[in-house]
Amino acid sequence: MAQKFSFLNSTYKEVVFQIVLHIVLFLFFSFDKNQPEIQAFKIIAFLNYALGALVINYILLPYFFYRKKYFLFFLYVVLVVSVIIMLEELVLERVFYPTTRGQYFPGVIYSLLDVMPVIMILAGFKFAWDASKKQLEVEELRTSVKESELLFLKSQINPHFLFNNLNNLYSYAIEQSPKTPSIILELSSVLRYMLYDCKEKYVALQKEIAHLKNFTQLNEMQIEERGKVNFKTENIDINYRIAPLILSVFIENAFKHSTASQSEDIFIDVKVKMDEKGGLDFECRNSFLPVTNTDNLSNGIGMQNVKKRLQLLYPKAHELYMQNKQDVYYVHLKLQLTLGET
Repeated sequence: MAQKFSFLNSTYKEVVFQIVLHIVLFLFFSFDKNQPEIQAFKIIAFLNYALGALVINYILLPYFFYRKKYFLFFLYVVLVVSVIIMLEELVLERVFYPTTRGQYFPGVIYSLLDVMPVIMILAGFKFAWDASKKQLEVEELRTSVKESELLFLKSQINPHFLFNNLNNLYSYAIEQSPKTPSIILELSSVLRYMLYDCKEKYVALQKEIAHLKNFTQLNEMQIEERGKVNFKTENIDINYRIAPLILSVFIENAFKHSTASQSEDIFIDVKVKMDEKGGLDFECRNSFLPVTNTDNLSNGIGMQNVKKRLQLLYPKAHELYMQNKQDVYYVHLKLQLTLGET
């Protein structure tokens, strides 16, 4: 129904545009300072031109030119123009000017100079209208593809996170750890946010920060006494919005590779701050030992996913820097956020 309404609305706009264009062009065509009154011949002649342009614009252009049948298109255009000239010279001029202009044929060149300006203007505006409409359709298609790709990328995040934490929960349950209920509550809170609260393209920054805290606390349970986790925020402006589940990928990556490569002396430092112009500064440092399963810290599925989302959502509004040096993996992300209702 929405597509039908859009089509009708587009058709209505084109009809109005064509009517206005024909009126304006007719006034220029019929204007003569020596004869201020509009002659009947000029009205009929213009209708002859307009009818020919109608055939070119709504039959020849869509059925031949846009289908790349250029030879047939130009052949039929020549035929249409010839018919227009013959109607004017052999019928209209003999009716309205039987003793003067109707007595002779001025020649092909003169007749073309008389007919073609009006035909070319009407056909040119129709071609420009179609090109503009096609460009809008291409932009809508690009937007649709972009939104579909974002939905697909976001859908990959939830299972990736869920599988990791279900494995952790299973381990605690096997050991009958007293922390199991806390893990379930934290996991429930995080999943509630991921499944219900972040369906939109952008979410309130304060909700995303709260999610990051819960997310960090949930993953901190994996470390226990083997290290230390710090999570700090500074100057967070709640009036801004952010794409959901961007920052949590870096935190998850830090926990994943620190715990996989180390049995002690683990440290993970996360810091999120903002400047006065809405720029968000995210830093994440984590320790790791260079073993086989941590060789490609920046090339996993999760990291490829978040890089792609950053390119789609913040094409010219982000800077991502990652460094692997001296047993410390460092991520620094700068985002230019947008204001929005919280």
